[in-house]
Amino acid sequence: MKLTELRGRRVVVWGTGREAIAAVKAIAPMRPAELIAVQDQETFLAGGAGWAELAGSVPLRTGAEAHAAILEAQVLVRSPGVAQTHPWLMEARSRGVRVTGGTALWMADNAAGAIGVTGSKGKSTTATLISHLLTATGRPNVLGGNIGTAALALPESELYVLELSMYQCADLEDSPRTAVLTSLYPEHLDWSGGEREYYRDKLNLIAHGPERVVFNSHDQRLTTELRAFGPDLPTSPVGGPDSFRVAPGAGGEPWIHLGAEPLLPRAALPLVGRHNESNLCVALGALQAVGVDCLAQRDALVAGLSGFAPLAHRLMPIEDPSGITFVDDSISTIPESAIHAIEAFADRPLTVIVGGQDRGVDYSPLRDFLHSQQIVATVIAIPDSGERILQEIADVPTLLTLSAEDLAAAVRLARRHTPAGGVVLLSPAAPSYGRFDNYEHRSRVFAEAIAQTAPPAAADPG
Repeated sequence: MKLTELRGRRVVVWGTGREAIAAVKAIAPMRPAELIAVQDQETFLAGGAGWAELAGSVPLRTGAEAHAAILEAQVLVRSPGVAQTHPWLMEARSRGVRVTGGTALWMADNAAGAIGVTGSKGKSTTATLISHLLTATGRPNVLGGNIGTAALALPESELYVLELSMYQCADLEDSPRTAVLTSLYPEHLDWSGGEREYYRDKLNLIAHGPERVVFNSHDQRLTTELRAFGPDLPTSPVGGPDSFRVAPGAGGEPWIHLGAEPLLPRAALPLVGRHNESNLCVALGALQAVGVDCLAQRDALVAGLSGFAPLAHRLMPIEDPSGITFVDDSISTIPESAIHAIEAFADRPLTVIVGGQDRGVDYSPLRDFLHSQQIVATVIAIPDSGERILQEIADVPTLLTLSAEDLAAAVRLARRHTPAGGVVLLSPAAPSYGRFDNYEHRSRVFAEAIAQTAPPAAADPG
């Protein structure tokens, strides 16, 4: 469905966050017969300045009025947080209401110039690397989607790089020309309704005629799921002997190779962790898919990587007068991303803060990693899933496990158990929803707690 198809129709936008704001602003000029917004719950974002500027022109319905408006809509544009299993959404569909999302409306008009990136982990870093390296090699582009600017608010460009959550992929009726897949793990099972449904919603990105699908061939679950699409899916696997991969260079140090040809040293990527090597290889595969000659552009790639900074809320260090390094990895929402974060700092005294919205995710992979690698760490659990994580890892002998009532209390507790030179890592392995509005809100609370508990800086002897 395209934006122009909304003319003369009763349209309801469900939500008040940035995607809903972008949707209202994009839909209003299409002259729908009616345009209203609804919200089924109070949120931090609903009171923000972004929505306030629309309050005079677009009515906002809540409670029973919101429910009634949804059922009377011809087109319902849902925000990403509205789950497939939400009873109001299921009722609307049963009554024939057309359900879509802001990203789907945008993609209907812009798929030809889009690189869409998704995955259960790695999608934010990979999408940002693609955009950054395209710019470095002289290919102007715009980055947005699940990070940064909502799709419907993006400026015009010949090339777009979109980081897409499963929520956004679920409503697509058009695939981006180039689809990029980093990984596949069970996640957001409550939103989709189950593991099988989660895979369906996530891989809807590639279900509508992409021209090429770049994917991480080391991810076995992803590889298996892609086979089910049949031999006609135009795949470009990354990580094998004929593609971008990590292998020893002439001096024995790790290099990124393209087939047998050394491309650039691993050290050119200023991000810690082996998982980021994989992210870089997938990003380079995407560049190659849109016509960048990576071998010819190796100098530009190295120069571009030198200026690449870690993403906000992804393994972002926060220095502290105590000598402890706090690390914000709030964007970590699954056990596998927490595993990679812990691996990156396991050589230092380590405290890890875990827990968030409990979606029934299996935490045994986290337990198996901590046990098999004999990780020595203090693990502090916060609601809601924290206690379940502690139960899962209870038999790992190298861990000290503690509980805190909230994130601020966890920071205070972490200071007491982490020596100078150590690391306090917020890598929740769970979403932020329920107690926070999003991972950025969780990050703000983390940073505020660090600042409020920081010891006075030492006086300058000079």
